[in-house]
Amino acid sequence: MNIFFLIQYLIFLIYWLLIANITFRVLIKKRRSIPSSMSWLLTVYIIPFIGISVWFFFGELYLGKRQKKIANRIWSVSNKWLNELKSCTYIFQLKNSEVATSLFQLCKHRQGIYGIKSNKLKLLTNTNKTIETLIRDISLARKNIEMVFYIWKPGGIADDVARALIESAKRGIHCRLMLDSAGSIAFFRSPWVDIMRKSGIQVVESLKVSLLKIFLRRLDVRQHRKIILIDNYIVYSGSMNLVDPCLFKKSSGIGQWIDLMTRIEGPIAAIIGIIYSCDWEIETGLKILPQLPNKTILKSESNKNSSIQVIASGPGFPENMIHQALLTAIYSAKNELIITTPYLVPSEDLLYAICTAAQRGVKVSIIIPLYHDSILVKWASRVFFTELLEAGVKIYQFKEGLLHSKSILVDQQLSLIGTVNLDMRSLWLNFEITLVIDDSHFGKNLFFIQKQYISDSVLLDKKVWSMRAYWTRILENIFYFLSPLL
Repeated sequence: MNIFFLIQYLIFLIYWLLIANITFRVLIKKRRSIPSSMSWLLTVYIIPFIGISVWFFFGELYLGKRQKKIANRIWSVSNKWLNELKSCTYIFQLKNSEVATSLFQLCKHRQGIYGIKSNKLKLLTNTNKTIETLIRDISLARKNIEMVFYIWKPGGIADDVARALIESAKRGIHCRLMLDSAGSIAFFRSPWVDIMRKSGIQVVESLKVSLLKIFLRRLDVRQHRKIILIDNYIVYSGSMNLVDPCLFKKSSGIGQWIDLMTRIEGPIAAIIGIIYSCDWEIETGLKILPQLPNKTILKSESNKNSSIQVIASGPGFPENMIHQALLTAIYSAKNELIITTPYLVPSEDLLYAICTAAQRGVKVSIIIPLYHDSILVKWASRVFFTELLEAGVKIYQFKEGLLHSKSILVDQQLSLIGTVNLDMRSLWLNFEITLVIDDSHFGKNLFFIQKQYISDSVLLDKKVWSMRAYWTRILENIFYFLSPLL
């Protein structure tokens, strides 16, 4: 009986020590929002056993100790490289358009460099044509090819890229491929890994998922970047994963994924290169610093009046930078703001900024998918609709597939394109990348694409929305309660 009582006492003591520990960590967490803190505390206290389990999986943002140490030291060398880059004064654009000035000043202050000019930009909206262009660039590569993707799903045109990469490796091109462990699980279970490695391609499984690492780091922190770097001069980045849209998640019945990629030739490749270098070193411990831009190869037809900044999140990069950039861009809007995002679960600050923009007379449009692959995010996003509609925001629901593009266009001049969704995971957790582009010609091209999205969408009617069933409102608020944990 005494032993039974002792066991009960120990379980009781351990339980409350865990509760106290989690409460302490929630309260002292730097910059954790009040809604997020309340969600965690209520979850842990109301459903303690589930809440404690979820906390150990998702409660804190941390990487493995080895990765932390590498992240802390890599920037000493990387900063020296950035100082050398500053000597290449011919690539910097010192002035920006009125609408872009605030955001580029933020980037200069926090990242240490001005925007990069002399780049040739092209928007790619069709995945099949994007893959065709990519395969051509891979076959013409002379020195190196670096790739990082969240998802590489074998099959269809994705295999065409794999074969092109293997052929390039066999002819002596240095090829590196870094894929997220969770997102690309189908790839790592396929024969392609061994085939690529035997051909000379370095394949790295980023942020490897393992049950043994549950208590060493968060398993839901993911490598969400999509980057292709060829010969330190050609860059691809945007929302597209390396998948065949005709095959990817076909059974879900939501249609093909619609993506947006940017292909760039020019010195911005050096900045993308240093980001890839840091990611590669965190995973492998090996440094692969990119070459500095070569003035002799800058193309005369590139737009010297445009300017690009690159914002990345992850170890060693400025904290909260992407969130700050989004807020700055939204507050800079004077005439029109168009946002496309597959996941709409904004922070309170972003929601307030979007509503404020509409209320001060800016024409604000948000384009989201009508059909969704995530039930949790779909319902969580609905709770924001009422406030947005009341502020005057137009919400368009894209009906021709899953709109996976992530873009923000301000006054047809300032563009933000990349991998960032308007949800907590992209804003605070994942390794993300965003291109900030100050270019009126590029902005008009993006505007044309967004207008096409709108023409293939259904406008959410404010009156109809206000008459939705009461049970749906309850579900929305339940999922909203969980949204800070997403």
